[in-house]
Amino acid sequence: MEHLLMTFRHDIEKIRLDAHGNVIEARKVSIGGAKIERPLQKHGGRLDKGEQYCGTCYGAEESDEQCCNSCEEVREAYKKKGWALTNPDLIDQCAREDFVERVKTQQDEGCNVHGFLDVSKVAGNFHFAPGKGFYESNIDVPELSLLEGGFNFYGLTLHKELTEFSVQVVPTIYTDIRGHNIHSNQFSVTEHFRDGNVRPKPQPGVFFFYDFSPIKVIFTEESRSLLHYLTNLCAIVGGVFTVSGIIDSFIYHGQKALKKKMELGKYR
Repeated sequence: MEHLLMTFRHDIEKIRLDAHGNVIEARKVSIGGAKIERPLQKHGGRLDKGEQYCGTCYGAEESDEQCCNSCEEVREAYKKKGWALTNPDLIDQCAREDFVERVKTQQDEGCNVHGFLDVSKVAGNFHFAPGKGFYESNIDVPELSLLEGGFNFYGLTLHKELTEFSVQVVPTIYTDIRGHNIHSNQFSVTEHFRDGNVRPKPQPGVFFFYDFSPIKVIFTEESRSLLHYLTNLCAIVGGVFTVSGIIDSFIYHGQKALKKKMELGKYR
């Protein structure tokens, strides 16, 4: 998860899920949090005292002083060169980190991302996207299924697509009858989809663009007096009597006219 603004605070976490949506491990990983990597050893054994490890980049070094001490650093060096890392098993750093096995064990896995994001009241955006790219031909781009804020977006499953949600946020204050204020927001959402098969290919992910309305809506709950209740009651009673009088007058005059016609026919 990335955010373009640096002035924000978040409590967003992700939990590993299997292909059926079951939790694999209860440990929560904080988005953007520091990860402790397994320390590497020098080729052939442990590092001597005071000695520093400098791994090879397998021909992708930009200078003689560049070191690749992890599989990720080798992959980044290959990425800058535009090379494909076709066989990670041949890379010593990847072999020691069990990179291939780690990727295979995570096949068909997903994650549950939840939490909140505090941002400044200015327009901005954040998105969820694969954090690392794989250049092996046998590794697919993961699917993303969206569940945000407790609302399921129609069971939407995104595969190699870019999906954008434009959110217009309206600040709202609700004041109850006791004078307690509830600060909240109303929002409207517009969805945009882009197929991943078009050129140039978009980065697969879910992007949220939000903007805050300059207008604030205030709802106030008020109690009405007994006089107001009695006035409404009298109006209702008066309306009932008026309608009853109209119906009674219609029936009376109709009956009178019918009786008059019957009397005229009798004396002819």
